Amino acid sequence: MLSKAEYLEKGKNPRFVVTSLSTEEWPAQDLYEKLSFARGERENRIKEQLHLFADRLSTAQMASNPLRLSFSALAYALVEALRRLALQGTEWANAQVDTLRLKLFKTGTLVRVSVRRVLLSMSSAYPWKHLFTHVFRMLRC
Repeated sequence: MLSKAEYLEKGKNPRFVVTSLSTEEWPAQDLYEKLSFARGERENRIKEQLHLFADRLSTAQMASNPLRLSFSALAYALVEALRRLALQGTEWANAQVDTLRLKLFKTGTLVRVSVRRVLLSMSSAYPWKHLFTHVFRMLRC
């Protein structure tokens, strides 16, 4: 077994967790993988929701703030559903909400509505058109 110094010299990426929990209660690997890592994942999900519009809850009427937070929670649930249903197996399956918002949702598109259909015209230079088409096909009923 290598010592900590040898691990560092060989370029390993050791993880150090400082805690008051006993080793009998939580073995080192379980402590990192099941407790510490899960906490970090929860923090990432909270941070993602802040990237939507949950960061600004300062309206003149106090009743507006819960409504705004509810909209943010709903938007986050829709993005999670999009990841699960349409982005599975793609390069954006684990993309952050901000990335999806900027590259997939905020696109310049010409919308033409006729009696029989809605036509979306995207720029031929849109770099992620193949992925947009894939998502559209996966979500189509």
